[in-house]
Amino acid sequence: MARNASIAPKGSMNRNLALGAAVIAVGLAIAVFVAKPGSRPVTPANPAPAITLPAAAIAAVANPVAAAPATGGLQARETAFDFGSISMAAGKVTHRFWFRNESGSEVLIRKIYTSCMCTTATFVKGMKVINSYGMPGHGPLPAVNESLKPGEAAYIDAVFDPAAHGPAGLGPTQRVVTIESDGSRPLELNFAANVRP
Repeated sequence: MARNASIAPKGSMNRNLALGAAVIAVGLAIAVFVAKPGSRPVTPANPAPAITLPAAAIAAVANPVAAAPATGGLQARETAFDFGSISMAAGKVTHRFWFRNESGSEVLIRKIYTSCMCTTATFVKGMKVINSYGMPGHGPLPAVNESLKPGEAAYIDAVFDPAAHGPAGLGPTQRVVTIESDGSRPLELNFAANVRP
């Protein structure tokens, strides 16, 4: 007599993956919070029920004009953005993350990459597009090797394709664009979305 193997539905695997990513994000948030003495949590006006963000990310979303805490020499105007509910059928969405070299010396940006193949990050400095970057392992990842002088600003246009994962990509999504520079911790620019058909 043949037995049928039980396979978890795609939705349950996607939820498990999202839950695992959320646990990792919370762990990183706690580590960042603990590493910054004197930080105090900021409570958002309408907190999301199942997602906890670090205080700096909540403050950046609540007040995007205020600068987020420095990560080495690079400091972002905001480190987290929520697209809210977006339609897979409507196509790609874009958010611009501004950052600046807040140190007293030149900072060399070595790498820029995304956490998923559904996201690209275009680096623009001085009104010049330097390059677009994606997820490591999904095609060549060009080196950046661009420097920012003290006080110089640049931005990343993060482009998210909600249709990249097909129906398995429906629901809450979180992605990260990482900027690695010399002599400092990586600067992480996070965004979230709730993908619907």
